[in-house]
Amino acid sequence: MAEHAHREITQRELRNDSGAIMRGVERGESFVITRNGTPIGKLIPLRRRTFVPRAEVMAAFATAPMLDAERFRRDIDSTVDQDAFGREW
Repeated sequence: MAEHAHREITQRELRNDSGAIMRGVERGESFVITRNGTPIGKLIPLRRRTFVPRAEVMAAFATAPMLDAERFRRDIDSTVDQDAFGREW
């Protein structure tokens, strides 16, 4: 998956413009904080929704094993019908 671009800001910018920067984070922007020109951290949104292109999703599942839906349902049902000690209800 491709890394999204982060806007680079200095420690001083973070201190002086924290309100605007935090609003940017709320909008989904990410920042790399630098001190003396050296990156020291990232500020990223926690609930950002990321679009994953269809081709990437299809590639990720291309090598996944096929699922037998009826067997899966039977396996789930047999597990759910037991208590924590494996005894049937």
